[in-house]
Amino acid sequence: MNTKNNKRKRESRAKMESVFVELLQTKELGQITVSDICKLAELNRSTFYANYVDIYALADAVRENLEQNMGELYKGEAVDSFHGDYLKLFRHIAENPMFYKTYFKLGYDNQYKIAAYDRKLAEAHFGGRFIPYHLEFHKSGLTAIIKMWLAGGCQETPEEMDEIVRSEYRGRAEFFGK
Repeated sequence: MNTKNNKRKRESRAKMESVFVELLQTKELGQITVSDICKLAELNRSTFYANYVDIYALADAVRENLEQNMGELYKGEAVDSFHGDYLKLFRHIAENPMFYKTYFKLGYDNQYKIAAYDRKLAEAHFGGRFIPYHLEFHKSGLTAIIKMWLAGGCQETPEEMDEIVRSEYRGRAEFFGK
């Protein structure tokens, strides 16, 4: 029976996505071919094309899977009222470093859906002024810290990383002389 999303199709997609992520650790996206993926996954090219239009569609599928998996971490929490539970995020990164390296290597951090910023808290803290700048500052800083942690092989524990991020928000008034 040829049902949509049957077990065999899911297994094939998982193999191709896994091989793709593995290849991205040593090659750039433009250097990876469908033949590379099929050979390592031990699948036919027709199987690849039955699932993806091209390598870029596969890259998008990998991103969507990671973002969906991330969404499960914060299920039930409103995006605009996230209160900085980065420990969940850092634990997830520590458990899945290759997928996060891939996410950033593919440049998806520009479309950032990994963690949200508490917009209401920012509006209260900054009097509703310049919120887009504060959001971008937060996103860029968090992204840089995650990338640095990944590049260093996630040597610090998720708890230490959570403390690093939290420490950046303590004592702001004293730092700025207020």
